[in-house]
Amino acid sequence: MAVTNGTRPSVYPSVLYTDAKAAIRQLTEAFGFTELSVYEGEDGVVMHAELVQGNGAVMLGSKGRGGVFDTAMKGAGPTGVYVVVDDVDAHHRRAVEHGAEILMPPTDQEYGSRDYMARDVEGNIWSFGTYTPDIQG
Repeated sequence: MAVTNGTRPSVYPSVLYTDAKAAIRQLTEAFGFTELSVYEGEDGVVMHAELVQGNGAVMLGSKGRGGVFDTAMKGAGPTGVYVVVDDVDAHHRRAVEHGAEILMPPTDQEYGSRDYMARDVEGNIWSFGTYTPDIQG
């Protein structure tokens, strides 16, 4: 995994999808993630996938595959994930070109960030922006 600060991230959002393959396509094509790994069961169900963006990653899989996490997430609503990108406007253009549903166009925030917000193919909310919390403090 490409890591910009020499350490691995310690937080990985995890999202389950009814059609994980369609989600992977959208996340890579429209939102610029890179596929790190995809593990499928014999029936083609995505058991686990890891997609990278910058020095972070998201893990995802198919709903209904069984296991403790799948059971715990049953009936859970959509989730929201914030991803830091260098060029919000270029990232937004790519998402629009690939048909992503845009909820908020690139907008300058009062706290100094520039963000936009999109909904993925299964209703999860993805925010992309320039804000990076200072967690070194």
